This record gives sequence, C-alpha cells and structure tokens, in this order.
Amino acid sequence: MHDIEELVTRGVANIIPQKVALEKLLESGKKLNIYMGIDPTATKIHLGHTVGLRKLGEFAKSGHNVTFLIGDFTALIGDTSDKDSERPSLSKEEIEENFRTYRKQAEKILDFSKVQVKFNSEWLKKLSFEDIVKLTQHFSAGDFTSRELVKKRLSEGKKVGLHEFMYPVMQGYDSYFMDTDIQVGGTDQTFNMQAGRTLQKDLRNKESFVLTTPILEGPDGRKMSKSYGNAIWLEDTPDDIYAKVMAIEDRLIITYFLLVTYVPAGKIEEYEERLKNENPINIKKILAFEIVKELYSEKDANEAQGKFERTVQNKETPQESELFTFDISELPIIELLTKTKMANSNSHAKRLIEQGGVSINDKLIENSADFIKLDKVLFLKVGKRRVVKITSK
Repeated sequence: MHDIEELVTRGVANIIPQKVALEKLLESGKKLNIYMGIDPTATKIHLGHTVGLRKLGEFAKSGHNVTFLIGDFTALIGDTSDKDSERPSLSKEEIEENFRTYRKQAEKILDFSKVQVKFNSEWLKKLSFEDIVKLTQHFSAGDFTSRELVKKRLSEGKKVGLHEFMYPVMQGYDSYFMDTDIQVGGTDQTFNMQAGRTLQKDLRNKESFVLTTPILEGPDGRKMSKSYGNAIWLEDTPDDIYAKVMAIEDRLIITYFLLVTYVPAGKIEEYEERLKNENPINIKKILAFEIVKELYSEKDANEAQGKFERTVQNKETPQESELFTFDISELPIIELLTKTKMANSNSHAKRLIEQGGVSINDKLIENSADFIKLDKVLFLKVGKRRVVKITSK
C-alpha cells in the first residue's frame, strides 16, 4: 500500500479539481476506477512515458481498479494537443503494428497481472451518429479554438481539421464509459481529460478527478520527444541508457530521481543535500545506475557503468565498438553518419555537426559538407558516448 501523500504528490504536476478532495476519497478506502490511455502512434516508449505508467502502477499496487487503455480508435483521429500541425491519421494496420511492441516495453514498468488492458474501439466504434451528436452538445467549439496551439495554427492560416474537435469528445467518452474516478495523463492532456470530467458530471452527476504528471525533459533540456532526437528509449541498450542519463543537465538529476526511479524519497533528499557540496557527476552515476537496474538488471547496470567509466571518464577508445566496412575510398560525413546509424536522417546528421557533437579520431567535424577519406581505421564519435569503428576494404 502506497502512502497517500506520496501517491498524490510524487510525480504529480496537478490534481483537478483539488488535491485535498482526492486525498479524502482515497482515505475512504473505496476501490476506485483509474485509467491512463496511450494512442499507439509510434512503435517505441521513452522514459518520459514511464512517469504516468509508474503512477498507474502505484494505484494498482494500492488495490484500485486500474486500466491501461489502448487508444486504437482515437488514434484514427490523432491527438494534436502538443503539436503545431495536424497529425496524419493512421490506418488500422499501422495502429496494430505499432501496438505490437507496446506491452513488452511497458512491462518493464507496469505489472500487467494487476492491470486491465482495454481497447477503446470496443465502445467507440459502436456509437451511432445520433450518439455522437448528443455527446458534442456537452462541449463548446470555443473551448477548443481557444487552445494556444489551435489559435496559433489558425492565426498562421494552417488547417485545423474538423475531426480534431472530436478527439477530446472521444477521450471524454472513454472516461464516461469506464465510469472513471481518476484519469492519469501528462499535463499536455489536461484539456482532453477535462472532457471526461464534464461527461461524468453532466451524465452521472459524479465528481471525477484528473491527475496530471510532469513532462520529462530530455538530456538537452527540451521536452523528451522523438522529433527532438533526445529520447531515452526503453528499448535502448543498457550502455546507451546509462550514457544518455549521464548527459542530462545537472539541474535535472533530482527530477529524474523523483519521476523515473523508485528510489525512496528520503534517499533522494540525501542526494539533494550531497549535490550542494559534491561533484554532480557522482550523484548522476548513482541515478544512471538505478535507471538501468530498474529497466534491465543490476548486472547490466554494473557493466554499463564500467564501460562508461572506461570510455568516457578515462577516455579509452572502445575496441569492441561496432565495425562498419566500406568498399569506397571516401564518403560525405553526412552519409557516413547515416550509414553507420549514428544519425537517423541527413537533417539529423547535419544538426549533430552544427551542435559540435561529431568527431573522427577525436578531431571535431565542423563542416557538414566535408568528405572523409577511409584510408585508415577511424573511430566516429557522436557526443561523449556513441562510437563506431570504420574501415575500408
């Protein structure tokens, strides 16, 4: 059983309508209906997604009815809550393909023996047009168009699809259909989750709650996102996860401990005190070790830490680096980065170079138009941690 104060505080950005009322409900001992939804619009889950998953898991361990909802129907519409352009609709086949890896990744955080998995197509596809019209009568178009990103798109003359108005209505119906007491989601989902509160109040005269979790920042200080190329993926290797965590800004150390580890609050306070007088790298190594241990194992964490200390702190060149062999004498640096999978696109490769993050045999690459001669063994490095070995036939 989790302490109620920690349940409604740690990893929580906001509670609507109020924290005190939710604490009172939790103290009543009533078994609550709680859910968090994920639309399978991509194939991977990153560390930022686990903030909500952890909170969901805490409620499950406390004995509540917890549902992990797969938005296979709402994904057909596409949520643009945090997007500055219309999100392309996905086909049913794409949604099914994306979902294949979700549970496997989420299992690193969530104990599915204590959680129900549901798909919202189960009820949303059964709604008639009359049902949908009646649902929309509970909402105002002005509420939707007043949202900042929507206003921005309209002011710039960008398209705002009529179907986008339906997304919060559909998400609200998810909450109503499951008779939800608490919805869990990121702060960017606040508007959509409020729709659920509206329907619960209007149709059941029931007060329900929205619990929002903070948006995790990536190593570069921006929102962790695939589009920014700063995500720490749950499918990353232990070595990559350890190294990426070591690259976060010092100001994020305690935030990461609180949001993406199970380290007790008292221990985190101790680390916070140590940070006042100690080199942050010492505490960051504890953090990176803990995250790898929780996602993989203590053995993997020990190996990842050892490799980091050898190759980064002691500046040893990793002889076991992945080897790429080419049968030509030279390649453009952009192409070299993409062919070795150090960059996922030409634009990503160019950005890495512009940010001063690419070197060959410890010599910084400053011009994205450079051609690299492959006349000897080369070690291509991106950032402080990723290294591949290059040779030519």
